[in-house]
Amino acid sequence: MPPKERIAYFYDDNLGEDCPVFENLFEFCQMYAGGTIDAARRLNHQLCDIAINWSGGLHHAKKSAASGFCYINDLVLGILELLKYHARVLYIDIDVHHGDGVEEAFYFTDRVMTVSFHKFGDMFFPGTGDVKDIGEREGKYYAINVPLKDGIDDASFTRLFKTIIAKVVETYLPGVIVLQCGADSLAGDRLGCFNLSIEGHSECVKFVKKFNLPLLVTGGGGYTKENVARCWTVETGVLLDADLPNEIPENEYIKYFAPDYTLKIPNGNMENLNSKSYLSTIKVQVLESLRCIQHAPGVQMQEVPPDFYIPEFDEDEQNPDERVDQHTTDKQIQRDDEYFEGDNDNDHNMEDGP
Repeated sequence: MPPKERIAYFYDDNLGEDCPVFENLFEFCQMYAGGTIDAARRLNHQLCDIAINWSGGLHHAKKSAASGFCYINDLVLGILELLKYHARVLYIDIDVHHGDGVEEAFYFTDRVMTVSFHKFGDMFFPGTGDVKDIGEREGKYYAINVPLKDGIDDASFTRLFKTIIAKVVETYLPGVIVLQCGADSLAGDRLGCFNLSIEGHSECVKFVKKFNLPLLVTGGGGYTKENVARCWTVETGVLLDADLPNEIPENEYIKYFAPDYTLKIPNGNMENLNSKSYLSTIKVQVLESLRCIQHAPGVQMQEVPPDFYIPEFDEDEQNPDERVDQHTTDKQIQRDDEYFEGDNDNDHNMEDGP
C-alpha cells in the first residue's frame, strides 16, 4: 500500500478526527507509554513507593483504535505490568472525561477495579460511564462510575470522592493504586465544565496517598495549559510532602502565569447543577454495588510473563539535569532474544555438528 493510502487508511479506520497524525507520533507514544510501563516496573521491584508520569494518562485509547487525543493507552499497559506482581489493582480517574479505554480493557475481570468520576450526559465525550455500567461476567461490580453534572465544586466533589474511595479500598483491598489526574476537571478549562480549584483537585491526590499503598500517578486531559502546569506542580509537592510557595519564581515561561504569577487558582463561578439529592442517589447506588462484593478476589497460581529489561546501572544515581546522548542510550537497549538460556537461546544449536 502506498504511503499516502496507508496514512488515509489509518486516519479513517484507526485514528479519527480527534487523533491527527503528526511528525514523530510513534516516538511520542514510545515516550509517554514507556514512562508509565517503567513507573509500574519500579513499583513492582520496590524501587520507589510513588511513581509519577505526568505525560501519561491517555485513558481513551482502545486496543485497536486511538480516541480522544489518545493514541496508546499507557494506563492499560502499566496496569498489565502491575498485575505481574499484584493480585488486585485499583484504578482511579478524576479527569472530567470518562476513563472509557481503561474500563473497557478490564470490564470482564475482577483483578482490576476501575473507578471514574466524570461529567456524564448532554452528549459529553465519550458518552459512556453511566452509574449502571458496573462490569460483566467475572468483572461484574468491579467497574464503578460516578457520573456528574456541570459545575461541581470542591466541597461536593471531595466529599463524594473520599466516601466512595474509602469504601472501595476497604472492600477491594488493592495491592497497588493507579491514579489518573486529568486537569481538565479544573475550573476554567477550555473543554471542561467542572468548578474545581487546584486545592480541591489536589485534595483527592492527598487522600489517596494516605492509604500508603504503592501508587502510580499520571497526568491526563487539560486544555488550559498554564493551569495544567500549576495543578501538576502542586500535586507533585503533595506527593513529595513538600510545601511550595504560592508565588511562582522567575523562569522562562513566567509570562504564561500573568497577571498573578501564583500557583493556586480559585473556584470558578459556574452554577453547581449537582444537587444534594442527586449526589446522594449516586453515592447510594455505588455503595450498593460494592456491597455485592462478598470478599476481595484472589488469583490462581499461573505463569507470570517476564519483566521488561531492567538496566544494570542505577538510574537514580544519574544527574537528571544532564542529557544523555543518543549513542549511549542506544547501547542500553537489549534485544529480547539476547542472553537467553534454554530453549529460547538462538545459539543453543551452535555447538552441534552438521
